[in-house]
Amino acid sequence: MDRARSPRGVHDSRPVDARLRLARRRQRVRRRRSMAVLAALVVAVVAGEVISRGGASGARHGDRVGVAVTSPAGHPAPTSTPTTAGRPAGRPYPVGRTELTVVEGSRQLPTTVRYPATASGPSAPAVRAGGPFPLIVFSQGFDISAEAYAALLEHWAAAGYVVADPTYPATDPGAAGGVDENDIVNHPADLSAVITAVLRAGSASTGVLSGVPDASSVGIAGHSDGGDVTDAVAANSCCRVATVRAAEVLSGAELASFGGSYDAPGALPVLVAQGSSDPINFPACSEQIYDAAGPARYYLDLLGAGHHAPYMAAGPYQAPPARAAAYQSVVTRVTTDFWDAYLKHSASALAAITVDGSQAGTSTLVAGPAVPVSGYCPGSPAG
Repeated sequence: MDRARSPRGVHDSRPVDARLRLARRRQRVRRRRSMAVLAALVVAVVAGEVISRGGASGARHGDRVGVAVTSPAGHPAPTSTPTTAGRPAGRPYPVGRTELTVVEGSRQLPTTVRYPATASGPSAPAVRAGGPFPLIVFSQGFDISAEAYAALLEHWAAAGYVVADPTYPATDPGAAGGVDENDIVNHPADLSAVITAVLRAGSASTGVLSGVPDASSVGIAGHSDGGDVTDAVAANSCCRVATVRAAEVLSGAELASFGGSYDAPGALPVLVAQGSSDPINFPACSEQIYDAAGPARYYLDLLGAGHHAPYMAAGPYQAPPARAAAYQSVVTRVTTDFWDAYLKHSASALAAITVDGSQAGTSTLVAGPAVPVSGYCPGSPAG
């Protein structure tokens, strides 16, 4: 079913597994469309369908029912509101890099780890003053290289974070024998193993990461299928990891395939980012995640954005360069604000999320109240 034609509140009656298979087949078909057609579509969206969401429920982008935008002003502070005044000092740092091979059962996960360093480059000496630094583990999207997100990951590391991006071998573009999207059910365990491995390297008496990552301050993030994995580890009883303190889900979804149940007892702070014109991850999928989250929740609505442009420099679902740069700028600022607020406990960063997420013509930000779920989400337990 075309997301744009799915009326609010209507659910697909097909079994969840059948809907998921259909959705995945559609994803592959869309990925094979020509760049020219896609570029034309994005230009049309930007030119004719993107309007400002003034704050009322039922605003529209063309014929698509929009997400209600409510100003965070006046809402009660999240229960985990940071209390430390001022932003973290000493950034941007040079970024060092090291490579780990994380073993999970019979699986090997090549993992790049970025960290604040005294100089930029492989195995550069880590900065110890001001540390240890919070750890962020990032999960790649289906058939997208983990390093496709390098610019965003570099920014986080320069802002004072240890950032690990594992390669999930069966869904990486370089997978031997071709990619297998069904392997996603193994990724929550893979993600947990990466957290453990990086923290173990940090607790060692020697090594480039010795004393660098902070075991008490762990965040997870991911895009597309990586967002699905992130949400499962943050909020699903199947896969929750107790050491995780905050999560960012970039165009992700709840998936019935993981089993378990999505719930919010002791819910983590969550930032959800979503392109309003994304043809791969429907906005309803992100709306469901946001509505299920606890009180410390944020919905970054990227106006007219597709699936790839806000998070990486290239991809088939891309916007014109100027638009892509605007989306990426907002995502970079807001995601870093969120980490600073909930992993470094910066009160000024908490306040900055709203300002940086509300950019006329590019993005709006919702905090606190639920948003209407517009349409359905293939593969989600809720449909």
